[in-house]
Amino acid sequence: MYRTNPSFERVRRSSTLYLIIITVILYGLQNVSRIFFGNDLLLYFGAKINAFIFTGQFWRFFTPVFLHGSLLHIGFNMYALYSIGPSLERRYGTRSFLLLYFFGGIFGNIFSFLFSENISLGSSTAIFGLIAAQAVYIYKNRVLLGSAANLLLRNVLMVIAINLVLGLSPGIDNWGHLGGLLGGFLYAWFAGPSYGISENVFGENIIIRESKRETIIVAGLFLLAIVMVFIRFTLS
Repeated sequence: MYRTNPSFERVRRSSTLYLIIITVILYGLQNVSRIFFGNDLLLYFGAKINAFIFTGQFWRFFTPVFLHGSLLHIGFNMYALYSIGPSLERRYGTRSFLLLYFFGGIFGNIFSFLFSENISLGSSTAIFGLIAAQAVYIYKNRVLLGSAANLLLRNVLMVIAINLVLGLSPGIDNWGHLGGLLGGFLYAWFAGPSYGISENVFGENIIIRESKRETIIVAGLFLLAIVMVFIRFTLS
């Protein structure tokens, strides 16, 4: 008989909903800005624009995650976040989930900065990080998931492949998607949750979660990202 450790099933307040609410509010402000000022000021001050990043506006690696270019753009991304976010947050915990989300977003925008001159915005960088983390979670816990693991993993990889192909369309920043995938994969591989089976004092098998030092891992990965940006500045 298997029993789960209480921390395995602990229910936490969902930050996924807060991310969606904040993003929708900011999209509303983008539209208000267009109506009253004739320009999208949030896009101007927050999108990934390489020329401004070269002047030292490094917050542009972060802020594009909250900005979108159209109703279809934000609708697709928020639906994706709503679909995959809550389950990942339950597995990761709120703090680690938010680190994963923003790390994927920032890494995606860094990749876009390194390899694309186009203006870029949108939460798809972060969402691709979540999709990569889902694939890593399934792979690392394939023993516990049993025969369903292979099917689940194939489905996730198919979703990634389809979206990357769609990303070849004009106006879509596939470099940001690839960077988000890489960022999510790195974070999930080194800091993501994995579970094992242990025996308690009563001789019962229980599922336990292996602890990770997210802060140390994230610091190391951010150092890698900083080095990549530094190289880009050096070569420019």
